[in-house]
Amino acid sequence: MTELPARRLLLVHAHPDDESINNGATMAKYAAEGAHVTLVTCTLGELGEVIPPELAHLTGVALGEYRLRELTAAMRELGVEDFRLLGGVGRYRDSGMMGLADNDDAACFWQADVDEAAAHLVEVIREVRPQVLITYDPDGGYGHPDHIQAHRVAQRAAELAAAEGLPIAKVYWNRVPRTVAEKAFAGLQEDLSRIPFPRAATLDDVPGVVDDERITTEVDGTAYAAAKAAAMRAHATQIDVAEPYFALSNELAQPVFTTEYYELVRGERAQARETDLFAGIEEAS
Repeated sequence: MTELPARRLLLVHAHPDDESINNGATMAKYAAEGAHVTLVTCTLGELGEVIPPELAHLTGVALGEYRLRELTAAMRELGVEDFRLLGGVGRYRDSGMMGLADNDDAACFWQADVDEAAAHLVEVIREVRPQVLITYDPDGGYGHPDHIQAHRVAQRAAELAAAEGLPIAKVYWNRVPRTVAEKAFAGLQEDLSRIPFPRAATLDDVPGVVDDERITTEVDGTAYAAAKAAAMRAHATQIDVAEPYFALSNELAQPVFTTEYYELVRGERAQARETDLFAGIEEAS
């Protein structure tokens, strides 16, 4: 068996593109520093809304296949070689937005048995032995069924792995501190006339915004800003990038955050405000 690097990071996301928006700079930074970065994506995002008119014909399975190619290109930009689909390609389908009939599809991720889905993730944990896990909060950041389910599955997998004697030292949720978001959106309002988006989003449109005191960890990824933007551009069906801003299919401009923030929810906090996800576990096996 190939010896694993000393640092091993696992991220669990719902659809292709979520990883680049939330953690692109973090992933690029740790990959460049020699950590083993593993991304597990739970669905192919077959129900995503397509932005470019020339790709509007892509729906369902065809869109999922295309988004997998986008994910592959994004990971190349971030320097991440280990990326997988939970349970294999096509095992779980996109559930659509909350309250839609798509939520009732027996094949969708929202309908998956949590323990069964978590068992697939435990297989990955056995292989890569991550010390750090990143996922969403219980609301999935903004209430999407697949994001909520990704949180449930990731948390359950961590529990099951610990019961096997494979504890994950630190579990983090994606966050954005309120004061950082407010400052970024103030700058966005000043720049709005100079960027190709008609309106600005609001703080309510940004997943994971919380009061500053809940932030335990910030990862300065400014050196990897170009890699993050390139990875986001690779997801062209879903994201329109005009640095330092981007928009989804709603055409609402949002900031691209290159310092990325987290809340430690399991494990020992190394400092009042950590700057390294692996702080305090450098010697962990």
